[in-house]
Amino acid sequence: MRVIRYDRQYSRRKFLRDCAAGILGTGVLCPLAQAIADTGTIEKAYPEELLSIEGFTKGRIKTGDVIDASNVEHVKDLLEPVRYEQLLKLGRRLKTLPTTRDAMRLSPWEYIEATLRNAGKAKFDAKGNVVNAADGEPWIGGNPFPDPKTGLELFAAQTLNWGRHDASTYAFKEFEISGKDGKVRFNYAGVWAEFSPVARVVLEPKPYWPEHKDKLRYQTVCFLSPTSFRGTSFLNIWDYDHSTFPNLYGYVPEFRRVRQFPTTQRFEPLVPGSSLYLSDAWAAGDPLHTWGNYRIVGRGPFLAGLSGNWNPSHPNWECGVHGGAAGQSFWDTSVELIPETIIVEAEPLKFPRAPISKKRVWFDARNNAVVGMLTFDRRGQPYRSFDGAYDLYEKGSDRHMDGAHPYWSWVHVTASDIQTGDITRLNQVRVLEGSHRSGANDPDIYNKYLTQAALIKLGASSA
Repeated sequence: MRVIRYDRQYSRRKFLRDCAAGILGTGVLCPLAQAIADTGTIEKAYPEELLSIEGFTKGRIKTGDVIDASNVEHVKDLLEPVRYEQLLKLGRRLKTLPTTRDAMRLSPWEYIEATLRNAGKAKFDAKGNVVNAADGEPWIGGNPFPDPKTGLELFAAQTLNWGRHDASTYAFKEFEISGKDGKVRFNYAGVWAEFSPVARVVLEPKPYWPEHKDKLRYQTVCFLSPTSFRGTSFLNIWDYDHSTFPNLYGYVPEFRRVRQFPTTQRFEPLVPGSSLYLSDAWAAGDPLHTWGNYRIVGRGPFLAGLSGNWNPSHPNWECGVHGGAAGQSFWDTSVELIPETIIVEAEPLKFPRAPISKKRVWFDARNNAVVGMLTFDRRGQPYRSFDGAYDLYEKGSDRHMDGAHPYWSWVHVTASDIQTGDITRLNQVRVLEGSHRSGANDPDIYNKYLTQAALIKLGASSA
C-alpha cells in the first residue's frame, strides 16, 4: 500500500495558509523558480499528487480520459465557472494529457533563457514602469518577475510581452457563434502582428531598437475576409510609459484613408458579432496602470491547455470543433493538470464607461502565462470569459521551427459572453492568401504590418 505523504488536502491547506499569511512564493516542496533554474523541470517543487490528474482525482479520471458532463464533478474545483457550465450543460469536452514537467516546453526557448539570465535584475521605477535595476533603462528581456510576489508583478510581465517573442505574426480564422441556436453567424479571417522594440532577445539590435526605445509595442490586426471587411485594419502604438494609452489608428477601405480612433474605447468589438475586445488581448490588452488594485485572491491547481493542441495533420493547422446546439461551439481541446495557478483580480481605473467592474485571471505558476480569465459586469455578475490553448509546435516528426527551436505560441482561443451565450472562437492557422503566415521574429513584420503606410498598403492590396 502506497502511503501518500503530501496528498491534495495537504497542498490545498498550504495554498490557503500561504495566501492568508501573505506568503506568495510559488511551489509546495521548494521554491518553483529555484527548481526550474537548477533542473529545468518542476518536479522538485510539487508532490506527485499535483503532477498527475490520476493522483489529484484518486484515479477517478486518468490521463487520456475525456472530461464531459458525466465526470466533470470530479474536477469542478480545477475549472473556472464558465467552462464548468459549458461542460455540464452545452456538451463541451476536454481530453486530458500528462502534466508538462519540462519547463523549457512552456515558453519560447530564448525567452526562457533570458528569464534565467536576467533573474533579479528588474524593478519598478518611480513612475511604476518596469526597468533594468542597474541603469533605469527599459527591461532587457525575458520575464522580469519569474518568482512573482504580487499580482502587479504578474500583470507587468504579461503586459510587457504578450506572445513572448520579439515579433509575432498570427494568421487567424475567427468564428462568431450565436447563443440562440449555436450556429456560426459570422466568419472572419485576418492577421494579428506584434512587434517589441525593447526587451529583445533574438532580433538585432538587442536589447533595444534605439530610435524606438520609448515604445513598448507595435500591434496591428488586419481583416482579410469577408469581402465587406476586407482591408479593415487597426494599429496600436504603445508608449513604454505603463500609464499612457496607446495611439490607435484605423484604415477603413470605404474612406481609403487612415484615421485616429479614441483609444479609451477598448471594451467594444472590432467587428460585428464578436465577443472579443481589444482589452481582452492576452488578458492584458490595456496599459498596466490603466487598471489597478491588483491583488492575489487565490492559488491552487487548474486544468488548461498547455500541450497537445497544435494540429499538424491539417495542412493549415485548423482544429476540430464540437458541442453546443449545432456542434460548432467549442474547439477540440487537450488539457493538463497545472500543479499551481495564481489567481489575480484587478479593476479598471481609467475607463469611466467600462462595462466591467473587475477581471479575475488565472496564471500558470510554471511559466506565468495566462490560462483563464473571467470578467464581471458593473453589478458584480459574471459577464465574459476567455480561455485558450498553447503548444510547442512539435508533434512526432512534425515540427514548425522558430529558428533553432520549435515554435511556441497559442493555438486557439474561446471567448464567451455568459449573459447572451454568444461565443467567439479563434484559431491560429499556418497561412492565409499565400503571403500572411504565422511565425516569429521576422524583422520584416514592422514594415509589412506596423506603420500607417503599411495599413494603407494592406488596404490597397485588398481592394
